[in-house]
Amino acid sequence: MFFPQLARFTDLSLLLLRLMVAMVFATSGWKHLQDPAGRGKSIGMSKGFTLFLGAAEFARGLAIAAGVLAQIAALGLILIMLGAIQKKIFEWHISFWANNGWHYDVIMIVMNLVVVASGGGRCTLLH
Repeated sequence: MFFPQLARFTDLSLLLLRLMVAMVFATSGWKHLQDPAGRGKSIGMSKGFTLFLGAAEFARGLAIAAGVLAQIAALGLILIMLGAIQKKIFEWHISFWANNGWHYDVIMIVMNLVVVASGGGRCTLLH
């Protein structure tokens, strides 16, 4: 490690990472829940599935923020992002770097993998 003295900020860094993931997914989920018909139409999904997706994103975002069952929540968010990538590549034919490309989705997967691997750090509501 080049800067070992920075290791003391690991838990704070993981908290900030979790809060960023939570903000992205909770707000996305909230938007799905606010207008499931409109959002469903824009992403090519049924109203019912859009409600399910919105509830899953919102609840998992809150769990990630609180650090409660963060690893399980992060695994679920990874699955959601894999679904988004599949849709972008095979149905919408969007390239990696395109406007609304799937580079963003890959970043979200990697951020959630950090939560899965680290447990999300010690800064949680239960700790």
